[in-house]
Amino acid sequence: MFGPAILVRSLTVPGSRSRGSPNAWQYHSRSDRHSKIACWGILFDLMLASPAFRHHAGAGTVAFGVNHEMVDFRNNRKKKLDLVVCTPRTAKRGVSMAELVDRYGIVLEPHEDALLRSLPVLSEAPVGMVRVALEAKACMTEHLKALPRLHDELNSSHLTIHGSANHAVAVGFSMVNAATRFISSDRNKHDLATQPAVVTTHVQPRAVERTLRKLGEIPRRTRPGEEGFDAFGVVLVEMANDGSPVKLVLAPPAPKPGDIFEYESMINRTVDLYQSRYP
Repeated sequence: MFGPAILVRSLTVPGSRSRGSPNAWQYHSRSDRHSKIACWGILFDLMLASPAFRHHAGAGTVAFGVNHEMVDFRNNRKKKLDLVVCTPRTAKRGVSMAELVDRYGIVLEPHEDALLRSLPVLSEAPVGMVRVALEAKACMTEHLKALPRLHDELNSSHLTIHGSANHAVAVGFSMVNAATRFISSDRNKHDLATQPAVVTTHVQPRAVERTLRKLGEIPRRTRPGEEGFDAFGVVLVEMANDGSPVKLVLAPPAPKPGDIFEYESMINRTVDLYQSRYP
């Protein structure tokens, strides 16, 4: 699986700037750069792991959509999902998955780039029937304060996905920061080249453990007709947001191989469900 390594490698390179500020950020709370990179990596791993997905992409019977609005039919609830895999509604095609590498600032190793070039072309297209819908959220600082909103946003996502398309595979993903210090874009709107940064400290691993417990409360389902995500993954990172390298955290309390929230388990479950529903 390549997604987590691609995520931290790409986020190490600052890419988001505050409006009117000279500061470039690795993570900016008002930017969706991190979720776009995470979703791209998940899509990459799904393509590599699923023969059916690759076949459908090569045949042109599936495409992807970014920030696609889905509508819960029963409650008329609307929500934009970060990424969907879908049947194309028209023959029109947009940017390809490979072309998003430069647009999103994704940093690939040579062997990853070679794998990407070996895959069938998968392009953005007007969304028809949604087969997979993905929502990616981050919890990077002030974890306890952020938990209610994180839970509510993820919970409303699976409800909207299955209220719109019960057959769709609903996938949730969360990136959680395990660093003990963090420089927030919201608290540092001044020029960091001329004034010292305001640093937020985190009590770890307590903050991460509390976040993981809250994420564990989000419903998961085992069959169509139930409420919950069909697959859910969590990746822990260490990010100070000060320009230093972003690192993956694999030691406890990170999910262990085989845990239901472990990244590879999320990919494998999504692939199994996709191939059983769309052979």
